Amino acid sequence: MQELLAQNFFELFRLSPDFAIDSGVLAQRYRELQRLVHPDRFVTASAQERRLSMQCATHVNEAFQTLKQPLSRARYLLEMRGVVMDQSAAMPTDFLMEQITLREQLEELSEQADPLAALMQLRDELEQLSRKQQQTFADLLVGDDLMPALEAFNKMQFLYRLQEELDVQEEQLAG
Repeated sequence: MQELLAQNFFELFRLSPDFAIDSGVLAQRYRELQRLVHPDRFVTASAQERRLSMQCATHVNEAFQTLKQPLSRARYLLEMRGVVMDQSAAMPTDFLMEQITLREQLEELSEQADPLAALMQLRDELEQLSRKQQQTFADLLVGDDLMPALEAFNKMQFLYRLQEELDVQEEQLAG
């Protein structure tokens, strides 16, 4: 079990360190690993074995949660390649203008004749932009210069935050 703790998250799940992963394989391997290291299997084991089981189960859970979500998976890939995450990176003006427009649409949802329909339309637009940005990130990650991939990641973060705000707005409109 000790060897599991030394593996990076992709090695742990026997996946290549790429942005695009098979979520079915990830989930299947997660279940296999949990069966292998779950603390319930070690109740009669020594204290050291129980502690190791708990550490492995925690490592497996953290790895699964990281790889399952595109944003955290992207961050992990960049960090694996030695990129220092700089939250203050300058964003292109056209992207920032697009973000301002999207935020204005979000803020004006409640003023629309059919706020929920407008919300769904905005959600579709954000999902499309997110998919496009994720593909851009994946394409840029294969190069040696990772600064463009970092910029794509930062754009993904902007879009993710906007989607979170949209979720809050949806709850308010539904409530």
